[in-house]
Amino acid sequence: MTSGLVVQQPEPAGRPAGGAGSALVPCPAASRRHPRRRLLTGALSVLIVAAVFGFALPRFASYHAVWHSLTVVRWPGLVFIAAALLANQVATWAMISAAMPGLRLRDAAVVNLGSSAVANAVPAGGAVSMGVSWAMLSSWGFATTDYVRYTLVSGLWNVFVRLGLPVAALALLAISGGAGAASEAAAYAGAGLLVLIVAGTWALLRSEPLARRAGVVMGKVSAACCRLVRRRSSGRAAALLPQFRASTRDLLARRGLAITGTTLVSHLSLWLVLLACLRSLGVTGAQVSLAASLFAFAFSRLLSVLPVTPGGVGVVELGLTGPLVAGQEPAVAARVAAAVLLFRALTYLLSIPLGAGAYLWWHWQQPRRRAAAAGQAARPVPEPAQVPAQPARGPGREPRLRRIVIAPDQAD
Repeated sequence: MTSGLVVQQPEPAGRPAGGAGSALVPCPAASRRHPRRRLLTGALSVLIVAAVFGFALPRFASYHAVWHSLTVVRWPGLVFIAAALLANQVATWAMISAAMPGLRLRDAAVVNLGSSAVANAVPAGGAVSMGVSWAMLSSWGFATTDYVRYTLVSGLWNVFVRLGLPVAALALLAISGGAGAASEAAAYAGAGLLVLIVAGTWALLRSEPLARRAGVVMGKVSAACCRLVRRRSSGRAAALLPQFRASTRDLLARRGLAITGTTLVSHLSLWLVLLACLRSLGVTGAQVSLAASLFAFAFSRLLSVLPVTPGGVGVVELGLTGPLVAGQEPAVAARVAAAVLLFRALTYLLSIPLGAGAYLWWHWQQPRRRAAAAGQAARPVPEPAQVPAQPARGPGREPRLRRIVIAPDQAD
């Protein structure tokens, strides 16, 4: 049983696919369900945000105490926060440039800010932000294969770091004696899972037969899942892994270290922004240690994957504040809550106006880029200059020497 799209019959022989009659037509049931689904998603997002900011966070600290904590921040703390935020932005742009060869750092900043603004402002805006990224990159001449490769590599490496950060945080807690037996067991299990995922990815990239066999297994699993939810399988899942290997092997051979390093620095510098907010608001290391702040940050990064609210608003705040204020005094809890809200204002709210400005700048530059490209295409190509041929000399014939006669009155 299919829903959402009516798939057209195959094209007759000799007719190019994707012609006038090859469009996918929305079926009426899908057209009726999609607005209802969007309405339910928006209502759920509003309820979650209202519950978090109206009921959950005030139980940790009152907003009056949070505001009082924010007013005592001094300029050295603001400089520390600004430096960490700038380092995070530059590291993120460098990661995008590393995963997309030929992309300038300035254009990577435009792509990152524009897509992040959409993802943070629209419910389930991840898909819309991918469309914005593709529109920008394609306007600069990048092909579809380049964008798909960039999306797969950057997404996979972000998954590696998101899974690795909780393991590292739990390991630090276990070393410092701040973790119990359950946390240590979770750290070992997470480390083992991460090693298996990384080793499996490395094996798929190294072996083409293994990638084909794994693709066949993934295709069968995908078909079974589609039958379970009564949807038609596309039949393309079996070819995904071989295509991923073929498209990313050369990129990772040339830029694998750069992509890994910039992705790791991007996540750690974002944690540094949270740490700068905590320390600038007077939360000491004895109250919230480095390992505890890293664990809360890693836990919130995992929660932000759930597309229940735009940019994880409400969910991330609760995931950060809950572990950090556990067992704290009311005054410390107020400073922690203030630091979390300041962190989210800088990394979530600030990205929306900055991204809107980046999108408008890109849109304003498009006519100029198109005009420059059209002018370059219409410019005639100069023909190579032709050097007149010299008369051939016969064999054994020496060039004639020109005699210069100097008159007696001209000689010195």
